[in-house]
Amino acid sequence: MLLNGTIPKEIGNLFRLEKLYISNNMIIGKIPSTFANLTKMERLRLNDNSLEGSIPLELINMKALVSLNLSSNMLTGKIPREIMALPLSIILDLSNNHLTGFLPLEIGKLKNLQSIRLSNNKLLGEIPNTIDGCEVLESLFLDNNMFEGAIPSSLSNLRGLQELDISSNSFSGQVPKFMGRMNLEHLNISFNNFEGEVPKEGIFTNISGIDIRGNPKLCGGIPELHLKQCLSQLPSQRDNSRGKFILIILVVGSFICLAIGLYLLVTCYFRKRPRINTQTDRDLKSELRTVSYYELVRATENFASRNLIGRGTFGAVYKAILTFENATTIVVKVFNLEKHGALRSFFSECEALRNVRHRNIVKVLSSCSSIDHRGNDFKALVYEFMPNGSLAAWLYPYTNAYMDLPVRSLNIVERVKIAIDVATALDYLHYHGSTPIVHCDIKPSNILLDDNMSAHVGDFGLARFLVPSNMLPSQSLTSTGEIKGSIGYIPPEYGMGGPPSLEGDVYSYGILLLEMFTGVSPTNERLRDGVSIHKHVEMAFPHQVMDIIDRNLFSADVETNMHASENVCDCLVSIIQCGLWCSKESPKERITIQDAVKLLNLVLKKLLTHNR
Repeated sequence: MLLNGTIPKEIGNLFRLEKLYISNNMIIGKIPSTFANLTKMERLRLNDNSLEGSIPLELINMKALVSLNLSSNMLTGKIPREIMALPLSIILDLSNNHLTGFLPLEIGKLKNLQSIRLSNNKLLGEIPNTIDGCEVLESLFLDNNMFEGAIPSSLSNLRGLQELDISSNSFSGQVPKFMGRMNLEHLNISFNNFEGEVPKEGIFTNISGIDIRGNPKLCGGIPELHLKQCLSQLPSQRDNSRGKFILIILVVGSFICLAIGLYLLVTCYFRKRPRINTQTDRDLKSELRTVSYYELVRATENFASRNLIGRGTFGAVYKAILTFENATTIVVKVFNLEKHGALRSFFSECEALRNVRHRNIVKVLSSCSSIDHRGNDFKALVYEFMPNGSLAAWLYPYTNAYMDLPVRSLNIVERVKIAIDVATALDYLHYHGSTPIVHCDIKPSNILLDDNMSAHVGDFGLARFLVPSNMLPSQSLTSTGEIKGSIGYIPPEYGMGGPPSLEGDVYSYGILLLEMFTGVSPTNERLRDGVSIHKHVEMAFPHQVMDIIDRNLFSADVETNMHASENVCDCLVSIIQCGLWCSKESPKERITIQDAVKLLNLVLKKLLTHNR
């Protein structure tokens, strides 16, 4: 059974308490100030919960504390320099939170500490030179933050350091040669801004022990790293004439390329139909099996109305039988190119879907870019068929005019699993691809269910890549086209002209989550006088949550079992809180989709444990 609720302040009355382990639960709220009374505490583990607020200064009263683990919560604020005075000797783990600010200079006071883990926060600045004060440190994890600058030379004094991970930051400069003389067993410096020659001794000779990816300016190193040669390693020229000749060629070539590029941009601008995405069209054709217009005509029986299963902003969706290796039930999305934005939607979806592969994202099987029987342009995409239709059809079965689905309601476990599937897909799009992708249109009709009721995110027609602003328009989906979405799910900052963002997707997901468990659409007439679904739910949270929950969640058995109702109620409170956190008005106050995945998995674990 998982614990939930807040940590009672009365815990501070346990003056002689030495160990407190309440990790991997559903604890919310702040760490109580009464922890100041726990002066005998030696080991404190509050990790893998949903604690919020800052790290309390009251922890400095724990004069016997040797192990502190607050990881995987939602803690904010700076790391207090005062906690560096604690007698920690085993581990300090503050990873996977939302901590900000600089790493305190006082970190060097942790002379007896073996492990420091600060991964996945928003820490910035440089590694303090005082780090060499951590004399017995064995592992240091600073990855996935915003650190910058060079690696301090004082790091070389950590003779016992075995694991060092500083990946996914903004460190720069050369990779220090002294790192090859340290006793490192694992070193990860990937995805930074390091440059210059990679050392050829120590850890740098162990290809399985290092990761240097994502540093394009690195060179040299052992041959197994497959890096380019450093300039100092290239053969010297007998004279400067050849170098000057090459320089002239490069300059002239650059001007020619620039002229061609400007010509293409001007040409694209004045064409009646935009052609900036023809490369995407060619790329998709090369990666997928293309089908002809007439194959789709036969498969859909000339796009017969009886095969129509839905209509969207930019076209219609048909169920069809198409023969690849064998007869396959598929879905054909035909774009209405007469609608403004439809062509861009087609190319956006092509670009997004050819870059993603995930079990919770609808798989595109084929494409068609052709001419129809009237001589007009024809664009269509072919997807795998989802036999259980869209989430919208299950939430609102009376609106389902296209598919013959069972008339029943989704129970609470099914809804939680669907919510986790959607969040997992967004987590992949946001954090696990070569370039972060913002979906921009998360809503029930874009969530499709397979025969196992697993959810798949579809319709990437508004998707945007989060790429550097200095890229050419043809390389960046964020540089052209207005950001749209669906009324009720659009984050408020988009309405103010804000750019697409991961936080925007989280907002839409939060609205979806509230809708799934209240049964109220954000555009429902019940929401009057300008009251949003977020506000509607917030006014009932937490004590009247059960008054606004969709009654279709419950079976008669559950409603007659008081004990079961209490457990379900606790889970629903946690789910609703997750939805409220995701849909906060300020983007900075929203949790990440990773936080949502973690919280909902805890809820599911509790539900499944209770149902055994």
